[in-house]
Amino acid sequence: MKKELIVVGDRVLIRVEDGEERTKVGLYLPATAMEGQQVQGGTIVATGPGTPLPAVEDHLEEPWRITSGRDMRHVPMQARVGDYALFFRKAAVEITFDDERFLVVPQAAILTLAR
Repeated sequence: MKKELIVVGDRVLIRVEDGEERTKVGLYLPATAMEGQQVQGGTIVATGPGTPLPAVEDHLEEPWRITSGRDMRHVPMQARVGDYALFFRKAAVEITFDDERFLVVPQAAILTLAR
């Protein structure tokens, strides 16, 4: 049975690009950014749904009451599958899934997107 990797919240799953001075999409990374891998780039292969929004109108009279089973609304993600992302390396978490290396990065750590 093949497993599916699901990204949650406001995170993105990135297939990493090996550190080079110029990225595959033509962005130039200066030596200061490359030192110590402060900034890294890669292609987004999956995104989470975004940051969940509470359904405030449902809880105005009794804010402590939490109802389950409702459709959750989310702040939409700016990043999309296929985008090239330049991000802060320190914020990334490295994982291996099906013998392939990925980084999980919060959307807040992404500096730029190239579409």
